[in-house]
Amino acid sequence: MDLDGIDPVRVPSHVACVMDGNGRWAQKRGLPRTEGHAAGEKALLDAVEGALELGLRWLTVYAFSTENWRRPVDEVRYLMQFNEGILLRRRDELHERGVRIRFVGRREGRVPRRLVRRMDETSELTRDNRTMTLTIAFNYGGRAEIVDAVRALVELGTPAKKIDESAIRRHLYDPEMPDPDLVVRTSGEYRISNFLLWQLAYSELVFTDVLWPDFRREHLFEAVREFQRRDRRYGGVVGED
Repeated sequence: MDLDGIDPVRVPSHVACVMDGNGRWAQKRGLPRTEGHAAGEKALLDAVEGALELGLRWLTVYAFSTENWRRPVDEVRYLMQFNEGILLRRRDELHERGVRIRFVGRREGRVPRRLVRRMDETSELTRDNRTMTLTIAFNYGGRAEIVDAVRALVELGTPAKKIDESAIRRHLYDPEMPDPDLVVRTSGEYRISNFLLWQLAYSELVFTDVLWPDFRREHLFEAVREFQRRDRRYGGVVGED
């Protein structure tokens, strides 16, 4: 694949993707919305391959949000079965590529117990892999994550003066996960939709009109090129000592 124009020294360590547009992709073709989700599997696997080619250390994808329960019952049921199917179809392949698979999000409530078991099996199978970490945000909400972190601190009896950014980070769903350097959102929407709210404080955001089922590694590469054209100042001034 074409990696021209990408500085291998400045490739982001962590890229996160909001995989949006499956339903619109299907509707444009006169297909059920579920067909868009099915087509999105190919996009996900190609994006993972592209991430491996780039040498990314972390790739995080937004698979199902806490708000997605509001979708039609049949679509939600399909997504539960579909995500279980992806794990069964793809985890051995990703394991062979050295990909560690992790999950962030709430496990309780309406998430089927069988799907939770598949998640745990997949995490255990791949836990020692170090080529890249693929984090799947499932039944995930950024506000929910912060609420859950604060609740954990309260339950531990943490004094108010001890609650700081470090304390909250230690109680996020995956404290080891670094903040994303780059976030890519597909489908032409210009918002982050409750995704990684704590972690995105200084992430670079790239928006593309491409619908997720049409997303391929070359779109990921172009997002990285855009990332490398930007100056990351973290509230400072370019050239400041």
